[in-house]
Amino acid sequence: MNGKSTMHLACSALGILAFVAIPSSQAADTVGAEAAISQHHSGSNDRKKTNELVKIVRQVTAKYRDVEVAESDNYHSMFGCVSGDSSGAMGLHYVNLGLYADGKIDAYQPEIVIYEPTPSGRPRLIGADYIVDAATWDATHSQAPELNGQIFHYYSAPNRYGLPAFYTLHVWAWKDNPTGAFVNWHQNVSCEAHDGPSK
Repeated sequence: MNGKSTMHLACSALGILAFVAIPSSQAADTVGAEAAISQHHSGSNDRKKTNELVKIVRQVTAKYRDVEVAESDNYHSMFGCVSGDSSGAMGLHYVNLGLYADGKIDAYQPEIVIYEPTPSGRPRLIGADYIVDAATWDATHSQAPELNGQIFHYYSAPNRYGLPAFYTLHVWAWKDNPTGAFVNWHQNVSCEAHDGPSK
């Protein structure tokens, strides 16, 4: 398969990633054993790891506060603005197809950077999203992906998005979320200022 075909397949698979990590009735909870392991950490250690991951995301995405820099690093807007009614929103997803296709998880290379539309028309950086195809990951790993103690959310297939099963983790590093730094939706994010398509 040549490079164009590979990229075409990646684009096709990502064609509905606007809904990446949107909760649904088919979304599976964190595996119990993995959750139990995380509970063995002390509260202070958990907070330290949480702070470290948020700091890493801020460190590696700081340059993307200018969306044009993100675009120059092959992050491109897809899907319009993702909104979730009473749940809040996820905002604008800028996806790096190459990182998505490599089947790896690296805290220093998020597959997606997330922005909130603003009235000025310049999107505001609010976080990052890590995503990996579950079959690709499970072929070489016995457990779900984890970054700094944060276990990824698993979504089974078939699902309403037509995607193969996948793992995902949001990190709201640039805009505090009252319900947590690693939940799927951000209650204080809005798509109201977006003048393009919304999901």
